[in-house]
Amino acid sequence: MFKSLAKTKNIYFIGVKGVGMTMLAQFLASKGNKVSGSDIVDTFLTDKVLRRAKIKVFSPFNAMNIPARPDLIIYSSAYNVANNSELKFIKDNPARFKNIKILSYAEALGQVFNSYQGIAVCGSHGKTTTSAWLGYVLWRAGKRPNILTGSYVPQFNSSGLIGNSPYFVAEVDEYQNKLQYFEPRGVILNNIDYDHPDFFKTPAAYVKVFSDFIKKIPRTGFLIINRRDLTVRKIKRFSCAKIISYDLLPNSVQAASPSSVKADYLAYDLKVKNGYQVFKVSYQKKYLGEFKISLWGEHSVLNALAVIAAARQLKVPFNLIKKHLAGFKGTERRTQVLGKYKGAIIIDDYAHHPTEIATTLKGLRACYPRQNLITVFHPHTFTRTKALFKDFVRSFKDTDELIILDIYGSARESAIRQLAEAKGGVSSRQLTDAIIKFNRRQKIIQTVKHIASIPQATAYLRKILKKRDILLLMGAGDVFRIGQTILKK
Repeated sequence: MFKSLAKTKNIYFIGVKGVGMTMLAQFLASKGNKVSGSDIVDTFLTDKVLRRAKIKVFSPFNAMNIPARPDLIIYSSAYNVANNSELKFIKDNPARFKNIKILSYAEALGQVFNSYQGIAVCGSHGKTTTSAWLGYVLWRAGKRPNILTGSYVPQFNSSGLIGNSPYFVAEVDEYQNKLQYFEPRGVILNNIDYDHPDFFKTPAAYVKVFSDFIKKIPRTGFLIINRRDLTVRKIKRFSCAKIISYDLLPNSVQAASPSSVKADYLAYDLKVKNGYQVFKVSYQKKYLGEFKISLWGEHSVLNALAVIAAARQLKVPFNLIKKHLAGFKGTERRTQVLGKYKGAIIIDDYAHHPTEIATTLKGLRACYPRQNLITVFHPHTFTRTKALFKDFVRSFKDTDELIILDIYGSARESAIRQLAEAKGGVSSRQLTDAIIKFNRRQKIIQTVKHIASIPQATAYLRKILKKRDILLLMGAGDVFRIGQTILKK
């Protein structure tokens, strides 16, 4: 285990049901530690992972939950002394906890990661899928890395895998500058698209955390970048490591001339065959062969190129990369098919940023060109909705019907929400009205309505869903509960 916690025996997690916290708790438990934690009473997708790992979870938060003699306490950044009774108890009793190591989730994960040859997958979008995909290819090829991702991966039967190699593949998050705790050997940087306005007050502040992060890659390491992203191309100069780029040649450009785009790995001649996306790949203008993947959309092809580049850098045989790239089925809450209701296909997706929304809808429309696409969007946090309002308005054009739920709040912004609503701030109803006006100007034919709650939306959908419909549940909150309720027998 990592050096700084080599003698740790009893580890306690505050806010253990968060996806990142769960995957770290599972990892530390697998190394022989006694792991327990606490969280709210509500049921989350991570509950089944924690049960399977035999990690005891106390609910609700209470100072009495904390073990008498913990060696380490790890807490979620969603909580602080103002909104969590356990953290307040720790602060109010310094003598009791003076010899106990207390770390945030990012600090603890960084210490684990830094004790291995860490491969970090970062960026605004696609990092969960890309980290899981790379981990899957490496694992199936016999490399046996440690893998921690930000979502449940059905093919792992968890959110990660515990290996015995020196490699550690991890999804790392830029929010609250968690990147400062990681010292990577290699980095995949998918894209940079301004987000988390509650923490990063300007786009420049957001970009800076990525610039600072890639400076830390050693000369002997590597940086894999999406050449299509202009911001990524601008900041790559800050890295002294080997830089490897990838891109996708649009079908509108002559497929016979892939040399027109200056990327190390280039995908082109993209087609759909037998339920797969099929494309050709060249490396530094040398043809490598034809690949296929089961995930949808051009963004999935770009993610696949990042995986190919990283796997080759880590000496995975080419034939195994090709085989296992096609075998990966995706992660939970990333265009995940939940089932069928009255013949309608129900799909759940985590997209909560305008770019993710537009990309996901474009991919689904290409996959289901003749179906009636109904999207339920759950805006995630007041600050994001306000900062990216105009971009949200323009991001839904590829759906036939759109339902906007009330904004999903969070503990960290409850005060700002109350203040904003008191002053007539941004609301889901305002977003609905703005989309209707935008559609009218752009002559987009689309049904748009505001339905306040998940139960109300569930009742409405049960009545109107029919055989040729695709129902897409979209957002980073708990919009997936609509699908769970509709499909429950």
